[in-house]
Amino acid sequence: MVVDDDKLLRYGLQRILESAGDITVTAVCDGADAVAQAVLRRPDVALVDIQMPDLDGLSVLRGLRRLEAPPVVAMLTGFGTDGNVAEALAEGAAGFFLKDAAARELVPGVRLLAAGGSALSSRVMRSLRAAPAVSRTAPNTPNALPQGTLTGRERDVLDLLATGMTNAQIAERLLLSRSTVKDHVSSVLAKLGASNRIQAAVLARSAG
Repeated sequence: MVVDDDKLLRYGLQRILESAGDITVTAVCDGADAVAQAVLRRPDVALVDIQMPDLDGLSVLRGLRRLEAPPVVAMLTGFGTDGNVAEALAEGAAGFFLKDAAARELVPGVRLLAAGGSALSSRVMRSLRAAPAVSRTAPNTPNALPQGTLTGRERDVLDLLATGMTNAQIAERLLLSRSTVKDHVSSVLAKLGASNRIQAAVLARSAG
């Protein structure tokens, strides 16, 4: 599902996504209709513009997250330094894309999100690493990660998680079962004080 107040842009994004062949856009709408369309169409992934005049993207994100079967939500932003990015991260967004990088990053990013991974535009990541707001997304500051409390295997998992890999991909790379990787991811999130994978990825990348 694509949520944006600009009708031309959202249909443009639909064409880009559906050109991949394995992605179907079940709904395109503005912020005011997003939750209703999500209930009706039940998308796996929702791409939501942060800046919308009728109902802003953060409000849409919160509404979608409250659904019984919420889609994975990624935010669309026109600016890599958008101050709302860190807040959306804290609210549970699983990805961020810049609109002008859509053709290059959207299709592989949506595939990652649908498979349970995280997807973050490289320019958005750079802005998050540079911004003080990153430290507000979790109790630990980027330069003070409690890495001493992570086991060696948990650090291996965190390294791969920070690249956007899914649990299945991490399991294949580390020769572990998916359930074992899932347990490690849960432990890493708890130890870092992160509420989701992308928060952990930002903290890991910010710490180098």
